[in-house]
Amino acid sequence: MSGQPEKTDPRIPENVDAHIARYRAAVMLNPDCGTSHYNLGVGLLGKGETAEAEREFYAAIENSPSLAEAYVQVGGIRLAQGDLEGCLDWNRRAVNARAGFAEGYGNMGFVYMQLGRPGEAVKHLQKAIAYNGNFIQAYVTLATAYFAMGLVNESIEAGKKALSLNPSFAVAHNNLAIAYLEKGEAALAVEHADKALALGYDVPEGLLRELLPHRGK
Repeated sequence: MSGQPEKTDPRIPENVDAHIARYRAAVMLNPDCGTSHYNLGVGLLGKGETAEAEREFYAAIENSPSLAEAYVQVGGIRLAQGDLEGCLDWNRRAVNARAGFAEGYGNMGFVYMQLGRPGEAVKHLQKAIAYNGNFIQAYVTLATAYFAMGLVNESIEAGKKALSLNPSFAVAHNNLAIAYLEKGEAALAVEHADKALALGYDVPEGLLRELLPHRGK
């Protein structure tokens, strides 16, 4: 690759057609630029052209083997296809491609939760947080993993850390409501459930019913 590479951006662009046209042109000019292939893949994925997007991510990896984001995108495609083991594999490749790549560890933690393996999830989420202490989604998933293991206090601490990073993160409030109710601290459970509701989160009806007798106390 020659010159300064384009910055990678995992978000779907607002003007996807213009984005795709821009990076098709960039790839034509420099077919060895891994980041151009990556950014083209992101645009194609945003338009639902998954097969072509995947080919661009492969080209990105071939030309820039340390471009961990490209491995993660292929992992995301595998996840969307219901291939959890494939998703794990591509995220493992991501963290091998770039040491300390927190997103890859966070994704593996999420997938291990889907596989019903919270202990493995905790190990990978702790690594994600060690590499990125502001990784809010990792703290939220970690709280869920701890709760699944019966570690309610640890779940609460992880949820509180997530809210310290973003007090308006509704799912963290919902999870704290569940954890505090399990711990027997109903007032705090009500407080966090109400905050989740105020933020537009669809708090489970079952949880709201359980909290009903504790309101106004």
